[in-house]
Amino acid sequence: MKRFEFMQQHAHTFQVARMSSILNVSRSGYYVWKRNRDKLSPRQANRISRDIRVKAIFEASKQRYGALRIQQDLKDEGCIVNIKTIRNSMKRQELVAKAAKKFKVTTKSDHNLPVSPNLLNRNFTAVRPNEKWVSDITYLWTSEGWLYLAVVIDLYSRSVVGWSMSERMTASLVCDGLSMALFRRSFPKNVIFHSDRGSQYCSTMFQSLLSKNNLLGSMSRKGNCWDNACSESFFHTLKVEALDNVVLTRDQMRALVFEYIEVDYNRERRHSALGYLSPEKFEIMQAA
Repeated sequence: MKRFEFMQQHAHTFQVARMSSILNVSRSGYYVWKRNRDKLSPRQANRISRDIRVKAIFEASKQRYGALRIQQDLKDEGCIVNIKTIRNSMKRQELVAKAAKKFKVTTKSDHNLPVSPNLLNRNFTAVRPNEKWVSDITYLWTSEGWLYLAVVIDLYSRSVVGWSMSERMTASLVCDGLSMALFRRSFPKNVIFHSDRGSQYCSTMFQSLLSKNNLLGSMSRKGNCWDNACSESFFHTLKVEALDNVVLTRDQMRALVFEYIEVDYNRERRHSALGYLSPEKFEIMQAA
């Protein structure tokens, strides 16, 4: 409401399109408000203004945010809005956030390779960076066939600190993901590294990489996906928010996953376990 009033007061000085961009409101919303401002009660005007802002945040999140995350964005703008009010606004505008769906497990643990004890034991909390990392592999369908993604997540901030993609699900896939994490985090020591019992993680190549860098291997119990719930949850989020109903080439898929992890997820996406901060913002605030 106040933004529209500002735009009206300065319309003779600045272009409406320019002010809309700077103030993060829509031009159409401004013209609706301007056309109806004398016909609406203050309550109706506030509702229209709030609906426009809710929709703008929803669209800016690429239709991924539900009411709770929209509420946090509004709060950061200095606007305290009841969660029920936001839900009503979304319902009125038919704004439905993308919801989680089930996906298949890719782990192949039928092998005779040595396995590590479950050091993590479903304790997904960490009091400092580089205390506990979790890792997993998932598959992504493209128009050219399968593409496999391995990620390494720091449980302290839920940040994806390492990841790798390949057309083959080999030991090199997980080694590349771990190597990225080690480089980004300046090669920390004594990190608990938790994964499933997949042959890639049990391989001599990967176990040697853990040992060489003084990391503590930990593995889930056989066939128990809940022992690695955080990485499972990340793959749910990725597939629903970024990959739902899209068919891409392998190169396009790589670009999309890069953008989602490095821009949307690590830097922008609010995480409920972090008080609705993004992983990057959480780490910055905790370090301050």
